[in-house]
Amino acid sequence: MTILLSGCTARPEEYDFIIVGGGTAGCLLADRLSEVSEWSVLLIEAGEDENIIQDIPAIASVFSLTPANWGYKTEKSSTACLGLIDGRCNWIRGKVLGGTSVLNYMVYTRGNRKDYDGWKTQGCEGWGYDDVLPYFLRSENMRIPTLANDKKYHSTEGQLFITRPPYHTQIASDFVEAGPQAGYQDIDYNAATQIGFSFLQATMKNGERMSSNRAFLKPARQRKNLHVVNRSLVTKILIDPQNKTAYGVEYKYLGIFKTEAVARKEVILSAGAINSPQLLMLSGIGPKEHLQKVGVPVIQDLRVGFNLQDHISLGTLFFTANSSVTARFDNIPGDAVSLLQYLFTRNGTLTMPGAIEALAFLDIDDSDGLPEIELIFAGTTVASLLPVCIFPILLHPKSRGWLTLKDKNPETKPLLYHNYLTEKQDVEILVKGIKRAIQLIDTEAFQRHGVKLYTVPLPPCKSHEFGSDAYWECSIRYMTFTVWHQCGTCKMGPDSDPDAVVDPQLKVRGIRHLRVVDTSIIPVIPAAHLTAPAYMIAEKAADMIKQEWKANA
Repeated sequence: MTILLSGCTARPEEYDFIIVGGGTAGCLLADRLSEVSEWSVLLIEAGEDENIIQDIPAIASVFSLTPANWGYKTEKSSTACLGLIDGRCNWIRGKVLGGTSVLNYMVYTRGNRKDYDGWKTQGCEGWGYDDVLPYFLRSENMRIPTLANDKKYHSTEGQLFITRPPYHTQIASDFVEAGPQAGYQDIDYNAATQIGFSFLQATMKNGERMSSNRAFLKPARQRKNLHVVNRSLVTKILIDPQNKTAYGVEYKYLGIFKTEAVARKEVILSAGAINSPQLLMLSGIGPKEHLQKVGVPVIQDLRVGFNLQDHISLGTLFFTANSSVTARFDNIPGDAVSLLQYLFTRNGTLTMPGAIEALAFLDIDDSDGLPEIELIFAGTTVASLLPVCIFPILLHPKSRGWLTLKDKNPETKPLLYHNYLTEKQDVEILVKGIKRAIQLIDTEAFQRHGVKLYTVPLPPCKSHEFGSDAYWECSIRYMTFTVWHQCGTCKMGPDSDPDAVVDPQLKVRGIRHLRVVDTSIIPVIPAAHLTAPAYMIAEKAADMIKQEWKANA
């Protein structure tokens, strides 16, 4: 690393590849590229290293309140998040080695075959389900015996452990049992069929979180050709404006020292759905009129920052149940029994991934096998209300948001416009999902433990009859809940797509030696928690990069 002090010049250090962002995709990509001993790889991350406290599954939500979270907030809107502070949604993004895989709830879902076949149909050649399945399998080490036997859909050879959390509540068993009683199957949602109910498949090992950092980066850091620099904010991609070739990056080490590094082969952005488009725009790649407005010289006019998608839910669909079948999460520091159990056995309630225990995928409007709603089940209790919570997640939103620069200062957070619930169909599907979740209380599994809908109305929605479509729509708009699946802001697409930022090889259009490798390239959001797709994207990108540069050697 070369530090450029004021008034001094020095030759920047050179690497074959520079990866910007040590998050979910970036850690895996650094591992895969540094497997080639002749290549030197620099990985730059803005945050700190991961620590062992962050790997305790049950307290996942705590770390969104720490510097490990970028702390993004959306701009105010008239359509959603109306009941949140200042009407702004909180978007949690990891600022730590491992990225959001250090903060998320460890849910491992790949998505539906039709999601990826849809990408291919739209012109993203090589991204159909049969094309990407091997890349899901490459990183996976399935530790659930009944699923590991399915060699078509699972692997036991990868570095990323997938397992059931060691502990679950009785009410979670009731939820999974309620599925077949309501007419659904008990499924492996990462196999042939996605419609149905299941306990969680989680990115955990021995009762602990298994982040991208733990699974991929830490084992690779012993390699002499891999250099990792954290606490360093990349402020600009260095691009020759004449031949439009990326040749390095400028970054601030420790937030103080201005530093440059040169890439002999490629600069790769793996900074995520917010930071990757932000950095492209700061570097002169983005919507021409917007860049001119904020004073950034334009190098390439592309639709960067558009096509923003996310998975949202109602965050207050509570149910009451007998306290003996749920778990208490309101006094973890004072629960000596649970703490000791976790410390010595890596078992007990602290192994519950942020209190999430089970999932269901529902086909709401037809029977095509593509789910429109996911139910996330959390069997926890807080204080005297003893609620169980079910989150109905809208899996294929029609609404699209966008992000822009506020100014040309790299340390200024971008402006985020979620645009949630601007399409009527999104509201209609979510309301149907809420009603499906409520219907579960009629099953024998839920009735035997006295599960009932919590019917205290949301104050801003009291003018509507409780339980009516109008009431649920009001509730969704006030208590909008996001599961941090922002994506699509550097859209992948064919040459014929005017909105595409990268091509199916993930190369930025019109710029040589620059790729984007993270969930910002997703053209249409899949029915998945985006950790698994992020790993798949990085695995496939690593193969494409290796094939291209070895062929050119």
